[in-house]
Amino acid sequence: MTQSIQHTVHIDLADRSYPIHIGAGLLAQSALYQSLPKAQSALIVSNTTVAPLYAASLQQVLQEKYAQVFTVVLPDGEAYKNWQTLNLIFDALLAQACDRKTVLFALGGGVVGDMTGFAAASYMRGVPFVQVPTTLLSQVDSSVGGKTGINHPAGKNMVGAFYQPRMVLCDLDVLQTLPERELSAGLAEVIKYGPIADSAFLLWLEQNMEALRARAPDALAHAIRRSCEIKAWVVGQDEREAGLRAILNFGHTFGHAIEAGLGYGEWLHGEAVGCGMVMAARLSQLLGLVDEALVQRLQTLVQRAGLPVRGPLLAERDNAGRYLELMRLDKKSEAGEIKFVLIDGCGKACVRAAPEACVRQVIDACCAV
Repeated sequence: MTQSIQHTVHIDLADRSYPIHIGAGLLAQSALYQSLPKAQSALIVSNTTVAPLYAASLQQVLQEKYAQVFTVVLPDGEAYKNWQTLNLIFDALLAQACDRKTVLFALGGGVVGDMTGFAAASYMRGVPFVQVPTTLLSQVDSSVGGKTGINHPAGKNMVGAFYQPRMVLCDLDVLQTLPERELSAGLAEVIKYGPIADSAFLLWLEQNMEALRARAPDALAHAIRRSCEIKAWVVGQDEREAGLRAILNFGHTFGHAIEAGLGYGEWLHGEAVGCGMVMAARLSQLLGLVDEALVQRLQTLVQRAGLPVRGPLLAERDNAGRYLELMRLDKKSEAGEIKFVLIDGCGKACVRAAPEACVRQVIDACCAV
């Protein structure tokens, strides 16, 4: 494939700034790695699905820079985003006597990226790491912005740290091996940027959804670039989610409840977020922030992306109560009050609480029966 950077988006965080490179054939482009910190060793962290496809290629190019390149392969899936799996990374680092200059490379989707980043933040109190995301979801969202962590049985991403990578490398070619379901899951995180920040991008997505699902390189490149530009702008203003950055969690309050309630891995993260966006849009409408037409536009787009728009039942009795119980564990909650990211007109978002009766009404209306 062509080895060229189509786009570079910069995350502006003073001395922690870094580039996001987007293009085809980037994984094996050795020049891209030359700006990384010098070290004796590097550790590639991947999983059982991705490692057989791309670990050897990455190891080969890294051996031009690092004297020793090791690989640790984790089990694949959200269900393994926990302390036990995280310790496999620490075990590998300690077994190879890796020092505090060792560079970690996260080769995989969001689970691998989150855990590798958390390991990098923690090992010897901080070593450099690089994101090499191999799913659409991780290229447009989880690899960018420095959120790292693991799940707790009671809540998603409840244990972690803010820790920025040195570079993000989004190779369009790796998306060609992505299963259809994973591609759709990634589109959820692309779609979210339209209603919360860019109405023109929402329109572009409506016009190009078929091209995206067909994996047209130009369409994917534009979607990834615009998503990263919006996230870079938000993170540059609010790195640690003190305010504005919370809008990036549109659909996630409902979505995280779905994931935790069903058991991690039953629905993919993007599937839960896609459904959660529809529920959040309905709540926005119920509170008088948007009209029915915008809710229908979003629901139709989510469906066209191949994502569910009806929530699952999490309890036979008082399903809404179970959702509320899980949502109170959301990181945006304050003193038990659930905060929702809502659409406040197309292309604009707000974070606010909502009357429990309204939330129950939305859950009852949007969940399968």
